[in-house]
Amino acid sequence: MEGKSVAGRIHDAIHRLTAAEKRAARGLLGTYPTLGLAPVAEFALQSGASSATVLRFVSQLGYKSYPDFQRALRDELEERSKSPLQRSQASAGRAGDDDHFLDRFVTQAIDNLRGSAALIPASEFEAVCERLAENRGSCWLAGGRFTDFLAGYLEAHLRLLRPGVRRLDGRPATRADQLIDVKPGDIAIIFDVRRYDPGLVELAAELAARRAQIVLITDEWMSPVSRFARQVLPCRTEMDRTWDANGALLTLVEALIARTTELSWPTASKRMGSIERE
Repeated sequence: MEGKSVAGRIHDAIHRLTAAEKRAARGLLGTYPTLGLAPVAEFALQSGASSATVLRFVSQLGYKSYPDFQRALRDELEERSKSPLQRSQASAGRAGDDDHFLDRFVTQAIDNLRGSAALIPASEFEAVCERLAENRGSCWLAGGRFTDFLAGYLEAHLRLLRPGVRRLDGRPATRADQLIDVKPGDIAIIFDVRRYDPGLVELAAELAARRAQIVLITDEWMSPVSRFARQVLPCRTEMDRTWDANGALLTLVEALIARTTELSWPTASKRMGSIERE
């Protein structure tokens, strides 16, 4: 579990938690990460679990003690709230020894790709691809300031493979009109990386209320959209530089496209053929 956020560990462990421990998990995800920073007794009260259950839940996540768990949350909160300016200050003074900057950058990007593959459970990835290949209901996509292009890239490919692919507009008024058409069982893929977009959290809450299946594609610190998501696909984006890198996110999108194409080929090939003949 090394390198995973607390939320990431919860999503990995949820299938093996008891009913009482799941109450603790849902309580934490519902007000993430605030509740986890409270004393054990308050955590227990707010989540509807006992103090002993909260401690067992923390142990199930792989933490040795409650203070260890809280320390991880504080470190995570500090990392996920860092602005590009703060990251730039942390990496200042390195320009002189970066004669091979490109080589080093590419090496770190490759490490991020490998790390992302290790972070994402194969079952989660496969479940998303199978759901996209079903052609059941509509598929909605949305992204933030630095990830909307990924939503657009995925949209352009999925339109060739299946019907009912729609991009949610970034303008609140237009988006509200679109949400009227969301039906129970639709799938919604949301891209969100630090510093997280409050508008996307609100969107996820609305989609969840309409009983859409939410898939979150995010970074290693885990967007708060995770509290509404059925599947979470986290990627490594940290480059120890001013800007995080979306290369791993793009690779994940291309993997989703490739696998969905394979799974839906009998129908997708006919659709693609019809498009090419027009």
